[in-house]
Amino acid sequence: MVNILRGFILSIAMLMLGFPAYAEEISREQIKGLDEQVQEIKSDVLGIAAELNQLEEKLLYPSNTQAAVFVSLVSGETFRLDSIEIQLDGKPVAHHLYSFKELEALQKGAVQRIYTGNVRSGEHDLRVYVIGKTGGGADFQKSESFKVNKDVGPKIVEISLAAQSITLR
Repeated sequence: MVNILRGFILSIAMLMLGFPAYAEEISREQIKGLDEQVQEIKSDVLGIAAELNQLEEKLLYPSNTQAAVFVSLVSGETFRLDSIEIQLDGKPVAHHLYSFKELEALQKGAVQRIYTGNVRSGEHDLRVYVIGKTGGGADFQKSESFKVNKDVGPKIVEISLAAQSITLR
């Protein structure tokens, strides 16, 4: 009986030693499968987030009342733009302080969307305040006022900045 008991214990020990190796192989495969599933879920979530952002913009800013204001620098400008403030009909709608990287991007031809909002049809006063430094290092402040006519449908306004002028396109 003792021999049978020893044989039984020895058999169980052999099974127990072999079990972790089998369990390890299964867990590696499962982990690999789980990792792939996590990556798929991440890409699905990013896609859903992008769609939600588009839907939110369509709901908040319907195309018939939407107005968007963009900022760009005139090609070859060397002045340093520090900040800009936009007022629409006497109310501040946008203000931005520029980092070095943002200024560098604008100097390379980038365009920044600084404001998107709902605006009724008709004529509106647009005022632009700019603070910066000239190429020589002198401080400057500039402001300009414009009349913008908003028709039915989206309106896009580009503010083009130069050291000597502010223009609309």
